Amino acid sequence: FKYGGIMTFVVTEKCILCKYTDCVEVCPVDCFHEGPVSLVIDPNECIDCALCEPECPIEAICSEDDLINKDMIDINDRLSKIWPVIRKKKDPLHEAEKWKNVDGKIKYLEE
Repeated sequence: FKYGGIMTFVVTEKCILCKYTDCVEVCPVDCFHEGPVSLVIDPNECIDCALCEPECPIEAICSEDDLINKDMIDINDRLSKIWPVIRKKKDPLHEAEKWKNVDGKIKYLEE
């Protein structure tokens, strides 16, 4: 699944209810978008530079080739069209520490 012929990085459901934003400051193309409880990457803007992946403290970003839940590509694409771009690091959500190792958080995604 290639957007514009370039592989993309994807924010996974691990980000939900945490929303660490360390990744946004290293992105050279402003491809991160912020929703109520998560971030997403616009796959059409991502240039596959891989700078964001090591910045996430909870490993919530991966390349589309390493993605287990392929639905996250479509979720990132769809939500990046409606959520605003985020360029500056912010504090994570209040209960991020509590949620960072919880699996199955897709049901908590707020659009």
